[in-house]
Amino acid sequence: MNTAAIFCIAFALAMDAFAVSIAAGVALKQVSLRHTIRLAWHFGFFQFAMPIIGWSAGNTVRPFIESYDHWIAFILLLLVGGNMLREAFQKQPAEPGKKDPTKGMSLVLLSVATSIDALAVGLSFSVLNISIWSPALIIGLVAALCTAAGIHIGKRIGASSHIGNYADMAGGLVLIAIGFKILYDHGALSHIL
Repeated sequence: MNTAAIFCIAFALAMDAFAVSIAAGVALKQVSLRHTIRLAWHFGFFQFAMPIIGWSAGNTVRPFIESYDHWIAFILLLLVGGNMLREAFQKQPAEPGKKDPTKGMSLVLLSVATSIDALAVGLSFSVLNISIWSPALIIGLVAALCTAAGIHIGKRIGASSHIGNYADMAGGLVLIAIGFKILYDHGALSHIL
């Protein structure tokens, strides 16, 4: 597989991380260098590690992962997005640090949810007998860069005072929409639509 194809795969995989980082920037409104590095590092690291895990697992777990990876990502995004919506509808202002998606369990859930597809890519590289190290590094770096850009785009959107809780609602809805898109892309909604 040539380098251009690997970059195309990396950008495709980074789109979920990019969209989620925009939602994170909206939720934060004030984004520090620490927020940016923390989110970009975790999203980039998980995007780097998941293809390696998938590649290592090879064909032994492929049927299991292909059957349920989209549901795992959907549930994680639904939980985090639902929490953002719940907080947006609360009348009282949130406590400081309460809505920081770059900390704690939110960060872990978002990192896993945005990198599940990379696990499947690693599996496919294993089947194609492609070395994983260079592609995994490219995938991780692209995800980190897209995440850093996304959180600052979200900050600009969330910093607008007239947007208020609507930005938080939009961020939560974006996460839930990404979850449904993952289900749709995997054909899980074909019997409904």
